[in-house]
Amino acid sequence: MDEGGTPLLPDSLIYQIFLSLGPADVLAAGLVCRRWQAVSRDEFLWREQFYRYYQVARDVPRHPAATSWYEEFRRLYDTVPCVEVQTLKEHTDQVLHLSFSHSGYQFASCSKDCTVKIWSNDLTISLLHSADMRPYNWSYTQFSQFNQDDSLLLASGVFLGPHNSSSGEIAVISLDNFALLSRVRNKPYDVFGCWLTETSLISGNLHRIGDITSCSVLWLNNAFQDVESENVNVVKRLFKIQNLNASTIRTVMVADCSRFDSPDLLLDAGGPPGRVFDLGSDSEDEAAGPGPGPAPARTKEGLRRFLDGLLDGRAQSQLSEHALETRVAELLAQGRTKPPEHSMADARKLLIFTTGCLTYSPHQIGIKQILPHQMTTAGPVLGEGRGSDAFFDALDHVIDVHGHIIGMGLSPDNSRAWPSGSVVADPMQPPPIAEEIDLLVFDLKTMREVKRALRAHRAYTPNDECFFIFLDVSRDFVASGAEDRHGYIWDRHYNICLAKLRHQDVVNSVVFSPQEQELLLTASDDATIKAWRSPRTVRIHQAPRPRPHPFLSWFASQRR
Repeated sequence: MDEGGTPLLPDSLIYQIFLSLGPADVLAAGLVCRRWQAVSRDEFLWREQFYRYYQVARDVPRHPAATSWYEEFRRLYDTVPCVEVQTLKEHTDQVLHLSFSHSGYQFASCSKDCTVKIWSNDLTISLLHSADMRPYNWSYTQFSQFNQDDSLLLASGVFLGPHNSSSGEIAVISLDNFALLSRVRNKPYDVFGCWLTETSLISGNLHRIGDITSCSVLWLNNAFQDVESENVNVVKRLFKIQNLNASTIRTVMVADCSRFDSPDLLLDAGGPPGRVFDLGSDSEDEAAGPGPGPAPARTKEGLRRFLDGLLDGRAQSQLSEHALETRVAELLAQGRTKPPEHSMADARKLLIFTTGCLTYSPHQIGIKQILPHQMTTAGPVLGEGRGSDAFFDALDHVIDVHGHIIGMGLSPDNSRAWPSGSVVADPMQPPPIAEEIDLLVFDLKTMREVKRALRAHRAYTPNDECFFIFLDVSRDFVASGAEDRHGYIWDRHYNICLAKLRHQDVVNSVVFSPQEQELLLTASDDATIKAWRSPRTVRIHQAPRPRPHPFLSWFASQRR
């Protein structure tokens, strides 16, 4: 100010000076006086600070729920769980998976040390129970999930056996007294298993048909299998799906679509049942899947002529042994596959899993609707609703990502892309996979990919050693692990990486608290679990408590 109280610097010049400062310097300058503070909170100033600091593309608008650019900058800076607050070292080997209860009060961890540990999620995390699964011939535990009312825990593991063994088991643990209630076979083990209702869970089984052809059967199991009557079913077959070219069904999960306006939204998205939506193509149009197959009679007649020609020597097959097996299996399935059931108002839940059709590495996402009559073990166990020719169940939708899927969640999925133009000539030799990991996000209502920009981490293992990474999504953030010894957090709206969370080895699993997205847990091959909180919550928890009034302090001491 001059002697007359007139500002020496106009606000426009102060604004230009503040534009050249960083966010911390702008806030510090705003403490000088009221005029500077007013300029330091200018909306246009913080809009520039936001785009420059977070390197967001200028054509990306502000989050619809944001009230100002300053508050939006503060949200991304202050509410991301990036401050390490606790390291848990109770596991003695690689930690593979983490899962929260729906209430957020507990979480479970699975590890190569063959234990399932259940933790209390207080301000300081503590161990409640550790279940050793080695007495049940398990090699290690790999996955867990709480049921809807948090009374039961599903734990999935791998049996001891040869290196190429694919057998596993699912155990159900009571969270009241930590008793083991039941065990269910699960093959292959990377089906993992999941809850369908509060008391029923889905498992898998695999039947070999040929050298590279098999059949995956998904079963519905009652969590309480000690029923008194032999007339009460404890298991029921849900679906029976053909696998070609050494592929199998893996990573089964259930999506609840009842929260959407249209309960049958997926099948109303357009296209005939079984259509393939190709996310690897440059075109925005769906890659047309195979149309309705020929009638069973024509299929059988064509197959008979094809095989008769080969056997009689009239026809010479130009196909390899594997290709010939796949061709015969496809022809057989066309006449023996039950079409999807159409339901305009009954479909509330979708079964989602990884699968494939070209090679053993999972490169497709299969989707099958679950109808109300299929959500209970009551009724006939085998062959329900099938005619004599209906041997397999058709998928409702297939999404092909043209890459090795190494992680999947209900909002995004992780994949490592195949090189452009790759052709799979041998199902046992899939294309090499990229070191970059893409997080692809797709809309279950439209079955279209909506984002492909979440790329910030790398992977190095080849196809035959590639493992599964468990990612998670909250209201505002997406988190994932990686082989580069870091966990990553992205913002869902701006598609930017906000934080890297360091471990000493591969990060296998990340999970947000369902009640508090400013708390994140990460699990690693370094045998630790780390808890991360946002800077805001750390300040709140570390703030000194007000000292009690002297009289109240004296009164409390007298009562002792």
